[in-house]
Amino acid sequence: MSKHKPPKKKVVVSTSKPEKKKVKPTVAKTRTTASKRPATPVQADLLFGRINYLLLLAAAGLIALGLVLMSGGGMPSPDVWDESIIYSHRRITLAPIVILLGLGVGVYAIFKPKTAKIEA
Repeated sequence: MSKHKPPKKKVVVSTSKPEKKKVKPTVAKTRTTASKRPATPVQADLLFGRINYLLLLAAAGLIALGLVLMSGGGMPSPDVWDESIIYSHRRITLAPIVILLGLGVGVYAIFKPKTAKIEA
């Protein structure tokens, strides 16, 4: 073991308050002098137009109408079986056609291109 000890460090405590540095807000380095104009609001383009949303709403309405047309069919008496109530033209033919028509309108509404607005 060595008998040599490292010198002790002196700690100096000052009684005066240290000066506070003024901090400036940071500015992005990518800005140029031309971009100091007031920012114009950027309007995000929607994927669908107004017509597309109206067609989707009509498609949902047609599908709901088809389901309403298909509902029902309760027998007036549990002892009597009436095929004309359950297997009626409305439930077997008309309601599925209306539902498929609603699905077709929905597919058309999704794939229909949005009409572009011309801004001058």
